[in-house]
Amino acid sequence: MSKQDLVEALVKKTKVSKNQANEMLNSVLEEITKSMKKGKDVTLTGFGTFSVVKRKARQGVNPKTGEKIKIAATKAPKFKAGKKLKEAVK
Repeated sequence: MSKQDLVEALVKKTKVSKNQANEMLNSVLEEITKSMKKGKDVTLTGFGTFSVVKRKARQGVNPKTGEKIKIAATKAPKFKAGKKLKEAVK
């Protein structure tokens, strides 16, 4: 399912225009992104939790040359599915 498919589903369920549905979806995604940028978790009860994980700096190996390289510390988004979502997917 793509973003456009989600917009179409919103249009059908809420009887709003395509532009309004697109704005609603963009607003939700923007707010989730803003919160995660600040390092905050976003919990949608029953659906899941979006969080930010910190990855430590580590050593890796360049697969072409076999040379050891240093991989810098970084932050990455993470999603943990909620109970209702897990049950729905079974």
